[in-house]
Amino acid sequence: MLFIINWKFLAIPMAVLTLLTIYFFRDPERNQVNKEKMVLTPADGKVLSIEKLNHGDNHFKDKAIKISIFMSIFNSHINRIPIRGNIAQLSYHPGKFFSANKDKASLYNEHNIITLETDNRKKIVFVQIAGLIARRIACWIKKGDYVETGQRFGLIRLGSRLEVYLPPDSTITVKKGWKVKAGQTVIGFLS
Repeated sequence: MLFIINWKFLAIPMAVLTLLTIYFFRDPERNQVNKEKMVLTPADGKVLSIEKLNHGDNHFKDKAIKISIFMSIFNSHINRIPIRGNIAQLSYHPGKFFSANKDKASLYNEHNIITLETDNRKKIVFVQIAGLIARRIACWIKKGDYVETGQRFGLIRLGSRLEVYLPPDSTITVKKGWKVKAGQTVIGFLS
């Protein structure tokens, strides 16, 4: 419309903004291998850290291995289930909006904690964390849902973070700095 009325000075930036929005909200199909004890990453992005927690932290109170993944504005932000099981608990927490690549984002930012119990009674926790620009977390599952590996479960708008807590005896297959794809990259195996 802006091109028709010869307002090119507005038409070009609006066209670029529209294309960026379409690119950001893309939802690519992913073909994953589904092995029984395999855990897939729930988010596209870069592995920021892998930590062994002996006493848990603010999101998870037990021993665990915590994998933090940063999603830049260039990643697809559709989140996927890392391993099939039953959603045991969901807990939403309002908060601040620090840059998601900073550790304090994990502590203070708006977040949604999802606890999944696998078919083998293992507990996996994953946390959607909003970032500086992202001001909305969408979660499409509820407590009691049975979910499948790779199933889409939510979305965090714009740059954000996702953390995964695996049992301490899990075998981790990714390293800090690796790029991962939701529902496709194997991050570990349960024992």
